[in-house]
Amino acid sequence: MKGEEVIAALDELYPDARCELNHNNAYELAVAVVLSAQTTDASVNRVTPALFQACPDPYALANAERKDVESLIASLGLYRNKAKAIQGMAEAIVERHGGKVPDTRKELEELPGVGRKCANVILAECFNIPSLAVDTHVSRVSRRLELAKEEDSLLQVENKLKRKIPREKWIHAHHQLIFFGRYLCKARNPECERCPFNGRCRETKHQKR
Repeated sequence: MKGEEVIAALDELYPDARCELNHNNAYELAVAVVLSAQTTDASVNRVTPALFQACPDPYALANAERKDVESLIASLGLYRNKAKAIQGMAEAIVERHGGKVPDTRKELEELPGVGRKCANVILAECFNIPSLAVDTHVSRVSRRLELAKEEDSLLQVENKLKRKIPREKWIHAHHQLIFFGRYLCKARNPECERCPFNGRCRETKHQKR
């Protein structure tokens, strides 16, 4: 399937797709993105208000007691590992960048807990730098829509999407693909009957055989 065809359909479905992690600045988004690993944005949004009230900036988070941070995010899976990651990230932001979240991929990926996907989200959302993060939803629907191969790595999926989608649409397309995967083309029980790609995606092609 062609990238422009997919984007045209997603423009109809999700014209207002956006980041669903609540945040007011780059620090808050960086923390929220790290916390969102293997959990839902809604779950993260439930814990971050109290976390950001207690730790309103990287300095406060870096200096907080680990047990206090853990208690604030205890409802999340892997909360101990995540508490360690966000505090390590905060310490690095303070020590290496004067308390400001960096705006380059290299510097972001050098922060504890921040991988390529997280860096892409931060670059796009906070600095408006064209980026296209591949999370579980984007990865799944890219394969189903045959924008990528089943065996492709996450980096290969990202690079193929970037070739098939105009650069100026990367940021919005990322959110549209997430919405599509989250609300329609779900991992389990995708709602194929109301999908504009029904009969043409990898999943429904196989069903017809």
